[in-house]
Amino acid sequence: MRNLKRAVAVLFMLLLAAVVLFFVLENQQPVALVLFGWAAPQVPVAVVVVAALVVGLAIGPLLGAYGLMRGKRKIRAAARRSALAES
Repeated sequence: MRNLKRAVAVLFMLLLAAVVLFFVLENQQPVALVLFGWAAPQVPVAVVVVAALVVGLAIGPLLGAYGLMRGKRKIRAAARRSALAES
């Protein structure tokens, strides 16, 4: 069973790599992004999209961890208030 899971995981990773490679090869048109008057150099569309994906993959877990910590903090504060009210 373990070997089957590994084989499926390897197959999935190879399929994902093939899709990414196909995407990069098909999107070679150069684009220049402009933000607040600043113009970036022309790069292929695939570079822009993959960069946005990587930034999103980095920021998403950080925001999730922040929300989790904030929720835990609220729960601890409510428990403290409840303990003080019972005393």
